[in-house]
Amino acid sequence: MKSLRILMLCAATLALLAGCIPSQQELAMSRDLEEMKRRLAATERELATQQTDRLGQTRQRLDDLTQQQAKTQADLDNLRLELQSIHGRFADLDQQRNELQEELALVRDDLGLRISALEENPSSATGNTAPVVQLPKAGAAQPETVYLQAVDAIRKQKHYAEGRKQLEEFLQKNPGHSLAPNAAYWIGESYAGEKEYEKAILQFEDVIQKYGDHPKAAAAYLKQGLTFDQLGDRQSARAILEKLVKSFPLSGEAGIAKERLKAWGK
Repeated sequence: MKSLRILMLCAATLALLAGCIPSQQELAMSRDLEEMKRRLAATERELATQQTDRLGQTRQRLDDLTQQQAKTQADLDNLRLELQSIHGRFADLDQQRNELQEELALVRDDLGLRISALEENPSSATGNTAPVVQLPKAGAAQPETVYLQAVDAIRKQKHYAEGRKQLEEFLQKNPGHSLAPNAAYWIGESYAGEKEYEKAILQFEDVIQKYGDHPKAAAAYLKQGLTFDQLGDRQSARAILEKLVKSFPLSGEAGIAKERLKAWGK
């Protein structure tokens, strides 16, 4: 009986020991699990490395784009400055051209006065002696002399109010004179010289309405259009210059108007 108990105890002990020893399948599963953990850790490290590399590359591209954008902006700023400089030179050339045309108009006026004086007072000299042409003296207050003095005061001396007053008196006393359109035009120029642009525009309109067929009307159209542009009203300026080109297509003022319209995008 005692031997049987001992035998049963040994059997139970062996069974318990057998349950504590892992099977081959369990060992294989354990190894697989460890391998999966190792591979997962390696994958995570690889992903972290790739993410870091991509983040660095993205930052580098952003830096490159920022530098490229800054360079592009600098180039645009330089182009704007260059364009402003070109516009400034263009405006200077326009001003010089206008001054030359005005100078030419004065020369034509002066020449016309000299011819008139020659026709009215032919020289009695004979032979090879050249006739001497004398303009009326200032003290004689001839209309032509008053006109030339007034224009000189406006254009050269910048005495706008004084010259304008003389021209207004000239027009009051000589409304039908051949120089009346010129006098009316230079009154507009006197206002423009004082930066009284609204008054200048109205005066140039008066020239256009009263002397629409006279060559000075072309100059009035041009200055009126440019004055509107100075006031920031390019739409009105464009319409007036287009009217100038249509009404006086062969005039020098029309050529200037075409160039300005082209610069404005038309």
